[in-house]
Amino acid sequence: MSEETVGRASETGAVETPRASSGPSSGSGPSSGPRPGGRPGGGPGGRGKFFRRKKVCKFCTEKIDAIPYRDVRLLQQFVAERGKIVPRRLTGVCTTHQRRLTRAIKQARNIALLPFATKH
Repeated sequence: MSEETVGRASETGAVETPRASSGPSSGSGPSSGPRPGGRPGGGPGGRGKFFRRKKVCKFCTEKIDAIPYRDVRLLQQFVAERGKIVPRRLTGVCTTHQRRLTRAIKQARNIALLPFATKH
């Protein structure tokens, strides 16, 4: 870079430097540094564009202690389309009720109330 280029770059505030390596940048790109919200995701809580509500256990809120294996409508809410048991991080069910739910689903499968898997 010549002296004239350096002089012009310092007047405008932008500096033109050639990159010698293709390694990670040292803080001069648009991807480096904190985002406007201060957290990853952009928003003040790091939530991004949408707000995700805290999932609450359906069985705890409705005070259901026993999960009957015969209640197919209830159990189908926690079984995916392909027949897999949906994990608690997706359903929001607490650990205790997830264990009971899994046991009830397996019992219902064994007596052919629920399918083990779908044909696809």
